[in-house]
Amino acid sequence: MRIYNSMTGKKEAFTPLTPGEVKMYVCGPTVYNFFHIGNARPFLIFDAFRRYLKYRGYKVTYVQNFTDVDDKIIKRANEEGVDSLEISERFIAEYFKDADALGITRADIHPKVTETMPEIIAFVASLIEKGHAYEVDGDVYFDAKSFNEYGKLSGQKIEELEIGARVELNTVKKNPVDFALWKKKKEGEPSWESPWGQGRPGWHIECSVMSTKYLGETIDIHAGGQDLIFPHHENEIAQSECYSGHTFANYWMHNGYININNEKMSKSKNNFFTVREILEEYDAEVVRFFLLSAHYRNPVNFSRELIMSAESGLERIYTAKDNLEYLLDKAIGDVDSAALAEALEGYRNKFVEAMDDDFNTADGISTIFELVRFMNVEITSDVSKSDVERALALLTELTGVVGILTKEKASLDDEIELLIEARQQARKDRDFAKADAIRDDLKARGIVLKDTPDGVKWDYEK
Repeated sequence: MRIYNSMTGKKEAFTPLTPGEVKMYVCGPTVYNFFHIGNARPFLIFDAFRRYLKYRGYKVTYVQNFTDVDDKIIKRANEEGVDSLEISERFIAEYFKDADALGITRADIHPKVTETMPEIIAFVASLIEKGHAYEVDGDVYFDAKSFNEYGKLSGQKIEELEIGARVELNTVKKNPVDFALWKKKKEGEPSWESPWGQGRPGWHIECSVMSTKYLGETIDIHAGGQDLIFPHHENEIAQSECYSGHTFANYWMHNGYININNEKMSKSKNNFFTVREILEEYDAEVVRFFLLSAHYRNPVNFSRELIMSAESGLERIYTAKDNLEYLLDKAIGDVDSAALAEALEGYRNKFVEAMDDDFNTADGISTIFELVRFMNVEITSDVSKSDVERALALLTELTGVVGILTKEKASLDDEIELLIEARQQARKDRDFAKADAIRDDLKARGIVLKDTPDGVKWDYEK
């Protein structure tokens, strides 16, 4: 298996710290609102990567945090006149609703900042003791220049950052690039007692501490969106490696951005969509399939046309599965085909080869489509029942790795019946164009309609 390591800028053979085991940390949401489609991509992608690691036989410990102390949470709480904990708990629950809908499995551990406060304070105190941080009137800052390798992930140089417009000037800091580890309490904010007075942690320190607490000082994989490379992950590396003296993560993985209709998603362009809003219009499994159909490092363009294309592709796979289930009772072959078994194994190997190459779900899903085309031609009623079972098991296996084909067949049957009813009503209304369109849609799924004395019946095309 090879992974593109953002730290080195190249694909590298994946060698975990402990053979057969993987320690993986993925930056989770700041819980002040429903998460948007851009957030959804890393949550979904890296959970799917965990699924694949487990499929390949690894024991995976997967940690994804909740940032439940943050300026945005405090702002919303003050606007609603409630405690900030009420806001964060509300949107943690909403996160799980949307994540569950998208087929994102729960992390092994979902730590919260508010539950990690003693460890955060101890971590900051250690950085001060080691000369990597300093306190100014209740605020604590990390001394970026104390870490000689600062900028090694993002390629940023301290000298350029010091004069860059992106760096906020702060006269109390030793250097403009220094960042907050602990923030002095302000009116209307939650706070915790510390050696530096009442306050709360900065954003970057939280992930370092939660990762260290649950996975150890060095982990295998740290992952997140491309937008987190700088400053968040850069700062995590600096403070973690100054704290422990060890490499923080051996592999850094970052997914590409999502554009909406070929434009960057932003509230100012009115193209900013939460997953909750998207799921009001599109099926959750189709959204999942769409996001997995591109390589995780490539940008993705989210548009109605592309979603509809993903929906059609997913339906083709469902139809293939339905056809195989139909053939289970129809197969009449007496002898298992060695050639068929060999061909199926070839598709499994091709799928694994694609996924082993930097988790290439795009090529992995292409292989599933190749398998579907093969089965549509080669798996007929003339083959043996065990050959049909073997083909169905492989399709279920490969789609299960990426978390698709999860709907029960009954729900598809119900959908077909509803379409037939709609077609009958359209014929009664003499809307023959609509009736024909429904018939053509069903035919494209491999479903044929038959008029009988008992009404319209349907069956899979043989």
